[in-house]
Amino acid sequence: MSPGFRLPGARWSLAEAASSKPSAMASLSLKGITKIYPHSEKKKKPKKGAEEKKSNLQITEEGVIAVQKFSLDIADKEFIVLVGPSGCGKSTTLRMVAGLEEISGGELYIDGQLMNNVEPKDRDIAMVFQSYALYPNMTVAENMAFPLKLKKMPKDEIEARVKEAAQILDITQYLDRKPKALSGGQRQRVAIGRAIVREPKVLLMDEPLSNLDAKLRNQMRAEIIKLRQRINTTFMYVTHDQTEAMTLGDRIVIMKDGFIQQIGTPQEVYNHPANLFVAGFIGTPQMNFFQAKLTLDNGEYVVEVGTLRVTLSEEKQAALKAKNIPAQSITLGVRPSNIVLSSGDNAIAAKVDVSEMMGSEIHLHASADGKDVVIVVPTMDISGTPRSSFAIGENIHFTFGGNVCHIFDKDGNNLEM
Repeated sequence: MSPGFRLPGARWSLAEAASSKPSAMASLSLKGITKIYPHSEKKKKPKKGAEEKKSNLQITEEGVIAVQKFSLDIADKEFIVLVGPSGCGKSTTLRMVAGLEEISGGELYIDGQLMNNVEPKDRDIAMVFQSYALYPNMTVAENMAFPLKLKKMPKDEIEARVKEAAQILDITQYLDRKPKALSGGQRQRVAIGRAIVREPKVLLMDEPLSNLDAKLRNQMRAEIIKLRQRINTTFMYVTHDQTEAMTLGDRIVIMKDGFIQQIGTPQEVYNHPANLFVAGFIGTPQMNFFQAKLTLDNGEYVVEVGTLRVTLSEEKQAALKAKNIPAQSITLGVRPSNIVLSSGDNAIAAKVDVSEMMGSEIHLHASADGKDVVIVVPTMDISGTPRSSFAIGENIHFTFGGNVCHIFDKDGNNLEM
């Protein structure tokens, strides 16, 4: 169905409704947003060492700081993904935008209007939850129509909106069923349908796919990408799954312990991680890290890992020289897919611990100087010859090029940025 699809006799369509309100922008601006959860007892001070018990969230006399000075500008129709481990503050941030959590500090603007004290129902925002939150005694159609009935819309307009949303989400055949008769993926589509019939300025989605199995998650990711093309809405999406973040987001906001670690496109955060946390969080399998030295040899930067010496690429040379970075001890990051097996010359020796056949590639877990290193090896070499399997305990050597090295200082910050 095309975005401008109109059901016979219907007076309304999602695309036409969006285009009929050209002034209805949906930009968001979060300026230094902070969330503090007060202690349960007044004037209760944190005990010594309490920080370690709260996932490294900062604890003050006011309470536990769940989100710290979160600043982000989101353009109209942009798809922003907040990603990070459990407890990092991403869902709390989303709930503050929705008005479900009080903002402790900072300012939230939607279309230039301050929203800190505006009631959730007046923010023109819809939210899709992880738990679907459907009414079990209502049919699919009734669930989707419920928010429109609360707004006292005409019956024929409600029916038209529900039917068209059902067409977009491919759930028309389920409109007369109760939620218990649907699969998890179908229930989540109903929850999304209930949100989009309102034609909100902003659609918030909090871990909407985490209750689904891997196959359904893949299907629903594709459905959300299609949906994004069909409705005139700004998306703010929360997930702990970096695959969802990389495939869905125009930009990704990576969070840890209430702080933003990096904001960028999926390619930017993958190719240029700002720090060790981002480097280790984004990418599967996880990036390998080595204790190494950054040295200067005839004015050129070289990294040394054991007996291996690698001259950095021209791009990396230029970035380090522009900042006049001195020789120092570093943490060197290299992605598993960027490591290549080699002969023993100027290479790192390792011993195979585990060999995992993954179809088109083999994941080798090897020990090098007592450290676990993951190497992704294609099952076919460049000549098309199948690679032999690797035996447990087999001795191998590996190396990598100067263009794939990520250089981090003692504080974990990327020296090239």
